[in-house]
Amino acid sequence: MKILIADDISERSISLLQGEPSWQVVYLPGSAGQSLEEEIRDADALIVRSATKVTADLLERAAQLRVIGRAGVGVDNVDLEAATLRGVVVMNTPGGNATSVAEHTLALLLALARSIPLADSQLKQGRWEKKNLVGIELRGKTLGLIGLGNIGAEVARLAHAFQMEVLAYDPYVPALLAAERNVKLVGLEELLGGSDFISLHASATRETHHLLNARTLARTRPGVRIVNCARGELIKEDDLLAALESGQVAGAALDVFEVEPPKDPRLVRHPNVIATPHIAGSTEEAQEIVGIRIAEQVRDFLMTGIARHAVNMPSLSPEEYKKLQPYLQLGEKLGSFLVQVLAGAPEEVRISYDGGLAELNTHLVKNAVLKGMLGQVLSEEVNLVNASTHAKHRGIEVVELRSARRAAYSSSLGIALRCATASASVLGMVGLRSSLHILGINDIDIEAPLRGIILYIRNRDVPGVIGRVGTLLGNHNINIANFALGRNPESHEAIGLVNVDQPIPEAAQHEIREIPAVEDVRVITVD
Repeated sequence: MKILIADDISERSISLLQGEPSWQVVYLPGSAGQSLEEEIRDADALIVRSATKVTADLLERAAQLRVIGRAGVGVDNVDLEAATLRGVVVMNTPGGNATSVAEHTLALLLALARSIPLADSQLKQGRWEKKNLVGIELRGKTLGLIGLGNIGAEVARLAHAFQMEVLAYDPYVPALLAAERNVKLVGLEELLGGSDFISLHASATRETHHLLNARTLARTRPGVRIVNCARGELIKEDDLLAALESGQVAGAALDVFEVEPPKDPRLVRHPNVIATPHIAGSTEEAQEIVGIRIAEQVRDFLMTGIARHAVNMPSLSPEEYKKLQPYLQLGEKLGSFLVQVLAGAPEEVRISYDGGLAELNTHLVKNAVLKGMLGQVLSEEVNLVNASTHAKHRGIEVVELRSARRAAYSSSLGIALRCATASASVLGMVGLRSSLHILGINDIDIEAPLRGIILYIRNRDVPGVIGRVGTLLGNHNINIANFALGRNPESHEAIGLVNVDQPIPEAAQHEIREIPAVEDVRVITVD
């Protein structure tokens, strides 16, 4: 196992990974160009901070890469779409630097309120201009937080110590949770118009790109002060500069920029702007925490498959993963089985989670089903990370159904697959000691082990078929491990599932097809 570390992390973090004797840890802080491109070719894991740009071109060279660990919160330096399509898990460390970023935010709030950088600069120039440096108190002022995640919540806690009223705009946070933090959850318009200070703590998404622009800045309270320790893309910098020059915005404190370092110096050099070089999370304590956390997360994923704080697939706790593990196997094998039965290009798949399974986090089970299906029909590698993306790219509609009461068994997983000319369904369950079983096919009850080589036979329900199939297999020295039969009395259709110990040659399949009552024969392999 090879772990490539491309940016600075703590010695303890490196030692944690080096503690696995069979692992090769390559530490290339600040590396770029040829060395990184060469080392990533056979790397299983890549750990970065914000400096290294994990582009689609770099990922093309990473033939073995399974996981990217970002020591920090933002993953805008990672091409998530390219990583997901290649089946690479991307993980970050939310909350690891929350205290550091929150404290830096408060430092900038105070610096804005009291003009501390200007006072320091003037005094060092020998200028004693006390009368021109009258500030304002934070006490009694309203702080508007755009984003109430880990960092926003910590900023709110610190702001309350200064007796500030705190508003927050975050469409993904329940009002009850905000109330527990003594924060009033409001709409964006109310926050803009009701805040003396606005601090940004949102992720960079399509919805938040240039959230503060000429239109929204015009809706702020005149003389507002703005702090951004989140992402530079949240602010349209030309519009902020115009608002500063007009006086609509009294001051801004910026730790992040759209382009870093900034190419246009006008905003940074504005007398009412305090600028720091993306250092909000750069404390000894934060770097130690996020480094150790990402090292632990990468190690655990490589050893157990458990992805904590993944940003391109659902994150599960070890307890959740343990519960779901048998169903991941069941979903993958049922998907593989059914697509071999149908033998056509899938257009729609319906997945039903019944009984206790319906109450679990089943997103990965869905991906396992798609992985089993698409692994039989695509040349690209399909895994739990990229299965949904591959299905979407191929126009496969995925429908999920769940019922905690409907199941005839304690937990069962059903799949219905539709192609252009046919459809089929299968029902399965996890049995004792995690054994996997088929319970039914096309609404015909039939129970058989879901493993190995399975001879699938669909025939008219008439005497003699079972005997002739058994005889023909015996004539070819094929041992039968299990023979299951299901019947539909109304349609006079029967389905047989024969688990065998040896591969079935084409000659034997041909002889079975020649049995007059047999309508379909397929040899299915379930790995």
